[in-house]
Amino acid sequence: MTARAATASDSPTDLDEARRVLALEAQGIETLAESLDGRFSDAVGRIAASTGRVIVSGMGKSGLVGRKISATLASTGTPSVFVHPAEASHGDLGMITTDDVVLCLSNSGETAELASIIAYARRYGITLVAITGGLDSTLARAADVLLPLPPVAEACPLGLAPTTSTTMQLALGDALAIALMARRGFTAEQFRSFHPGGMIGRKLAWVSDLMHGGTEIPLTTPGERMDRVILTITSGRFGCAGVTDAEGHLVGIITDGDLRRKMGPELLKLTAGEVMTRNPRTIGARVLAAEALHMMNTHAITALFVVDEAGRPLGILHIHDLLRAGVA
Repeated sequence: MTARAATASDSPTDLDEARRVLALEAQGIETLAESLDGRFSDAVGRIAASTGRVIVSGMGKSGLVGRKISATLASTGTPSVFVHPAEASHGDLGMITTDDVVLCLSNSGETAELASIIAYARRYGITLVAITGGLDSTLARAADVLLPLPPVAEACPLGLAPTTSTTMQLALGDALAIALMARRGFTAEQFRSFHPGGMIGRKLAWVSDLMHGGTEIPLTTPGERMDRVILTITSGRFGCAGVTDAEGHLVGIITDGDLRRKMGPELLKLTAGEVMTRNPRTIGARVLAAEALHMMNTHAITALFVVDEAGRPLGILHIHDLLRAGVA
């Protein structure tokens, strides 16, 4: 009896293969998470106590992962630089100081190009942290702190291309960076200073960056007649006017909604103080624009007066300003 010829329907589809790879890599990360122990805390503590930088190094795919880990560390408050192991023995060892911590990545732990960095760290007593699957390797034995990668099969069907192992390296690097970020109490304001461009920079813009100030702020006084107030609202193009007292404190707001609620033959004879909504919602200038957006969405309002500590108007922010800036 002859075997049935294989057909296209017998072969795994692209989606089947993709799901297999993702499942294996997810399993690798889960196994890695379960295997973490006090050595991880030791590594975080040594890096946090360091007065220098984290020098990350690795060769090949581990080196590419290392570059990303270094970038993530640097952007989350831990100064870091990547040193290519092949360049290290040609002068780049001079980039490493005794105040630094060296983080080496190698799945096998026997990457020949790392030898000069390992020897340099040992010679000068520089803390060496290793991420490797070779638990009895040269790198593992030399390290002050070993962060082992559990023995999980590569997602590559040949078992050759670094896939699951590099995914675990990357995830472990992220875990280090975020643990350090949490330990240091790294704030959104500090994060913003490292990310002034792109979508992150827009999300972390200050209210003061987007508000309208000076003569653009639509303001009136409690005694102003409504015929004049309506002109102020119209010319301001924000759909509202702020009401300030004799000392310049914001005491109320008049919106298009207030005008509709008070609409009648006597409206124009009323004063701003008789129409205004007292104690309007305000925001500070040194607040993230994303927080202003949250306040607007929560309270169904389209504009916020920006005030100082004493409650005096510094500017006005409209939801259209957030939309134009890409915050919303």
